[in-house]
Amino acid sequence: MDGFRLLPGYLDATAQADLLAAVRDVLAEAPPYQPEMPRSGQKMRVRMSNAGPLGWYTDRAGGYRYIAQHPLTGRPWPAIPAPLLALWQALTGYAAAPECCLINLYDADARMGLHQDRDEQVFDAPVLSVSLGATAIFRLGGTSRTAPTRSFRLASGDVMLLGGAARLAFHGIDRIQPGSSRLVPDDLIPGGGRINLTLRRVTPFAIAHPAAAAVPV
Repeated sequence: MDGFRLLPGYLDATAQADLLAAVRDVLAEAPPYQPEMPRSGQKMRVRMSNAGPLGWYTDRAGGYRYIAQHPLTGRPWPAIPAPLLALWQALTGYAAAPECCLINLYDADARMGLHQDRDEQVFDAPVLSVSLGATAIFRLGGTSRTAPTRSFRLASGDVMLLGGAARLAFHGIDRIQPGSSRLVPDDLIPGGGRINLTLRRVTPFAIAHPAAAAVPV
């Protein structure tokens, strides 16, 4: 699909360890939470946190949206780690920095159903995704839910971009392969697990937003 790029093993072992240390610092300041699905209030199977001016969030009352403060602590999200900003600059070709780094923590039983990343105000910037830890079986479809899909493995250190026609492609995680990597320590995710880091631009480049204001979607 046009705009889809997969860069297997883009981050070597040292770069992965350094990035994991930076993520640990973010999670110490913005602890993971378990968001709720809109309407039903059912807890998602993946724990989450964020870095950057804005963080992706969902709950029963407000639905999918971006907010500027951690929902439990009320504090602003930590800054996006420098290695991720460098990746964005090197790989996306986009003029503006990302505004959100969504951090997903997958344990051995976690899944993520097919979905589109469409809660942003703009779609001209690609979504950049970094995998750390256990290998995931990733499923990629088209821009309609009924389009054919294909699956492949995302291993620790792999980097993926969804841009162009692929920016609104349906995608999800079928399963995690426990024990495929021990990079993520048990104190972050029991059994090792997987961390996925997703960088997104939320607002138009020309529009500045106050750091304390939520962005409606």
